[in-house]
Amino acid sequence: MSKQNSPNFPIIRLPVAETEPLPFVYRVKLNHPYSAPINDIPGHIIGLLEKSKRLNTLPEGGSVAVTCGSRGIKSKPEIVRTAINWLKGRGLKPFIVPGMGSHGGSTADGQMQLLKELGFSEDTMGCPVKATMDVVELGKTSHNIPVYFDQNASEADGVLVINRVKQHTSFPREIESGIVKMIAIGLGKAKGARLIHRLGPKGYSDVLPECARVAIDNSNIAYGIGIVENSHHEATFIEGAEPEDFHSVDSQLLIKAKELLPKLPFGQIDVLIVQELGKNISGSGMDPAISGRAEIRGKPNPDRPFVNKLVVLGVTPESHGNGLGIGAADFTTKRVVDGLDLYAMYLNGTTATSVEKVGIPPVLADDSQAIRAAVASSWRLDGENARLCIIKSTLHLDEILLSPSLVDDLGDYGSVISEKMNIEFDDLGNLVTKL
Repeated sequence: MSKQNSPNFPIIRLPVAETEPLPFVYRVKLNHPYSAPINDIPGHIIGLLEKSKRLNTLPEGGSVAVTCGSRGIKSKPEIVRTAINWLKGRGLKPFIVPGMGSHGGSTADGQMQLLKELGFSEDTMGCPVKATMDVVELGKTSHNIPVYFDQNASEADGVLVINRVKQHTSFPREIESGIVKMIAIGLGKAKGARLIHRLGPKGYSDVLPECARVAIDNSNIAYGIGIVENSHHEATFIEGAEPEDFHSVDSQLLIKAKELLPKLPFGQIDVLIVQELGKNISGSGMDPAISGRAEIRGKPNPDRPFVNKLVVLGVTPESHGNGLGIGAADFTTKRVVDGLDLYAMYLNGTTATSVEKVGIPPVLADDSQAIRAAVASSWRLDGENARLCIIKSTLHLDEILLSPSLVDDLGDYGSVISEKMNIEFDDLGNLVTKL
């Protein structure tokens, strides 16, 4: 990240945030819907690949492009490595292509670096990684929108599409994040992603599925593997699909994924403190099903939870300063904002037409100031009784910190596993009582 792309905010301290009282908190273990993980992932993957019609008819020596995206999917390195070994065992020549739209700063080197950080490299996977932002046009949709496809993938004899299926960070629909999106946006690279995103909600709901159909009909896509994770980020359902079945398999797996989605079991939270947001956590930095902040113009936010004030205290190192999503917060700190890469954020936000998500909220001197200001502005006369919740990220919800007023509403959704604790800060105002 170039420092010239980072701001240098002033140190701002609010008098009200010096003295605002804070509630106690308890460490709480949440109970999420659970589905047992697949014990033998390699065996399961091999069984699926053996059923593939097209992969099994490719001639010896044929090349196969295998997709890898920009999310940290716990089981995916093992799944991809198994698939690559199977392909090599059949005498085929697999290679990995980044399927990640405009991520990595819309550069081939940036996308290669992202894959390496996620565990996908020639050394770890045993095959080449070929990254390019160049695309070929495969056709047009019924709305006359060009459909683009990764050039390296287009030159392979077959393409194996692998992706997690989950709720997207926008609004509910039949097809959200999965193998269909990997084709339309991931393999469409920045050029294809930009066209779909710039149409807003219509691009997601109507154009994206049709782009994938055009690509399937006019490319060498051979097989797809969809992954559903449980609340512990373990693969619990993995299904294979022939290209003509991608849309139906995606929609069926999405239903299962939503049933297993971890949630904060509250209707209202006065103050939600998010220790980290990041592109490796969610496409929009924070999952709106957890934060309550989708922030898509023309579309309502989720009904639950209603979060009065939201504080962001960090951006993951894996995001390399791309703090897209911080615009959904109400407060943050100088440390966070001074570490942002504004170019990467603005490029991502403009490509995704989510410019509201890269706005900078009020920036205060430190964690103590940001948290106390949030409590002071949360429509509470008594800050020490605020309904306050601290989470590591919207992806990590096994254990959270809750104030007594939220613990009282917990019911069977979790259990207290600590004594009550003061919310404490170090001499620099950094939060010490955290996950």
